[in-house]
Amino acid sequence: MAEPLTIALSKGRILAETLSLWREAGLEVPEEIDESRKLIIPTRDGTIRFVLAKPVDVPTYVEYGAADLGIAGKDVLMEAGRDLYELLDLGIGRCRMCLCGLPQLEWRTHRVASKYPRIATDYFRTLGRQVEIVHLNGSVELAPLVGLADAIVDLVETGRTLRENGLVIHDEIAPITTRVVANRMSFRLKGARIESLCERLRAAANKGERV
Repeated sequence: MAEPLTIALSKGRILAETLSLWREAGLEVPEEIDESRKLIIPTRDGTIRFVLAKPVDVPTYVEYGAADLGIAGKDVLMEAGRDLYELLDLGIGRCRMCLCGLPQLEWRTHRVASKYPRIATDYFRTLGRQVEIVHLNGSVELAPLVGLADAIVDLVETGRTLRENGLVIHDEIAPITTRVVANRMSFRLKGARIESLCERLRAAANKGERV
């Protein structure tokens, strides 16, 4: 029997949509994966084993070969900057990476707060603008309200949190969706199996877009 494909799944926001698409593609999802506290869960036939990881760790597991494939948001991949093959856009977990702030954006401190310092730095570099990036891990919307920063770079899904805190979008940096990425060596050694899996996921994703 061939060695199973190891797939790193992102826990949290996109997991439910990922598993739903997986089932739509006719692929086996272990029953206990939704509620189990296990971190490694194989399918019954032993062809696939899922590794449940924090989203920010998925690119690392894949680059170093601890997982053959990973499923993560484009925001995570952009921030990680890992050396991976990006194989497929699943079209789920849609949101936007945006520059946000108070309606009248005034550059007083020239500081920008973000959970995504690499993305924020690259964005302002393309504009030829120098700002100080303040790395925060949560509630970045607070930063312009208390004067810590002039603006924030963050994910926007519905925009509700922005509105409730009196903030607006000033620029859209990138559209964000969920992607399938592969370890380069795994893709060379297990390419046929990986391509077959991706074709089924692609068909399911395209079907979802047509509905």
